[in-house]
Amino acid sequence: MSLSLSSKKFFDFLVLTLYCAALLGCSADKEQAQNIEKPSPTVPKQTEASKSSSVPPSWSIILADPTDSPTTQSTPTPTASEPSVKPRTRLGSPASQSQGKPTPERPSTPKQVAFSRTPYAVIDEAKQDQFRVNGEQIFSNSYLPKYPVEFNEADLLAVLTSVQTYFANHSQTDPDVLRTGLLGTGGVTIADIQDTLAFMINILEQDIARQQPTRLKDPNFINTHFQVVKWQPYNPKEPDQSQLRITKYAVFSHQGSRTKTAEFDTPLYQLKPEFAIDKFFTQYSKQDVLAGLYETGGKEQGKVTPLAYLTRQGLEDALLQGTILIQFKDGSSAYYNVARNNDIAYVRGLPQREQKRYWYFNQVDAIKGYGPKTGAKIAVRPGVTFAGDVLNIGLGKIIMLEHNTGGTQQLNMGVLADTGGAFLPNLYQLDFLAGIFPSHDEFKQHISTLPAYANAYILIKRKNR
Repeated sequence: MSLSLSSKKFFDFLVLTLYCAALLGCSADKEQAQNIEKPSPTVPKQTEASKSSSVPPSWSIILADPTDSPTTQSTPTPTASEPSVKPRTRLGSPASQSQGKPTPERPSTPKQVAFSRTPYAVIDEAKQDQFRVNGEQIFSNSYLPKYPVEFNEADLLAVLTSVQTYFANHSQTDPDVLRTGLLGTGGVTIADIQDTLAFMINILEQDIARQQPTRLKDPNFINTHFQVVKWQPYNPKEPDQSQLRITKYAVFSHQGSRTKTAEFDTPLYQLKPEFAIDKFFTQYSKQDVLAGLYETGGKEQGKVTPLAYLTRQGLEDALLQGTILIQFKDGSSAYYNVARNNDIAYVRGLPQREQKRYWYFNQVDAIKGYGPKTGAKIAVRPGVTFAGDVLNIGLGKIIMLEHNTGGTQQLNMGVLADTGGAFLPNLYQLDFLAGIFPSHDEFKQHISTLPAYANAYILIKRKNR
């Protein structure tokens, strides 16, 4: 009887033990299941800043939104009981535009400027070092303000295409246009400039074909698709200059004659190719030429061809502006453009008639800008062409000017497609091709409405991210 009772107690203890083990097993399974369903802590995505520390950028101009705070704040992950909160709409995004906010659209990926502080040697026309600056002194990241953008679409397209053609056909024989210049300190290459030209040409062709306002007149489109680099002028003689000086040049239309007359007695000369090889002409100044160097009995008689005859003022306008339109008495007209000079430097501040630099001309079919050879020069048009420092800023740069005209802020777009002795070197000035004028009075009246100084930006197509 006692044995049977002990066996019963042992059996009851065993059953209780197995029951408790089963309960513990169920609890563990439940906890494991809950752990599987419970989301793991959110791992933040790698930011552009952290990426840039490990992956080299495709180029070193990286723009940062000036409105962004440098301090990154983490956002708490919403719990299941809390509604998901949408991130704030960026200023300039489609949502903010629909609310009528005027802030320019910002690119979706904030970036920062990374111009080198390594000194850059600014060179003159003879390729000699003049002074040194670094990229950070001249360029900084920016965005275009949301002001109206003005330019003639067909004229801009024509100049962009002409510059693109020049790069394609003549860059191998003209190494000056392959200089990256100061923008090269930020990693900008000639390929980047060519990509920018091609992109803008494509946009203009599409918009013109569709007969719609071009997207290149929308600051939001530009801020989205272009790096906007602000140009801070550097003028050693005026260190406080804060905006680019904007001078103006023109093509003047002058009366002239194909033969020498009492009224039109000043020749416009073309060098004969067989005599130009030895550069004999570099030893003579403008004053030497006007004194009769090439006239009958002159020391270099027969080595030039008179293309036309002008008044003395007509010649000075041609020499200063680079192109002249001559109206002849028979009703015909022709453009003439500078071809070769006597290698005497243009002296800033010296009166025009006292300048010793002299140019020889060729007849051309349009207004011509940059190019060492007449047959290869870039065809330019008024209103969308700037002359500037092609050696240190670079040919083909897309320039946007911001200025106040008649109390209204606006933007004007053009192309750096011309140069001149006054711009080699020159990091504080651009010359705007204003138009064709019959007189200086009409020219002055026209440019009186144009800005003398302006904020300047250079546009470079953003790389695909």
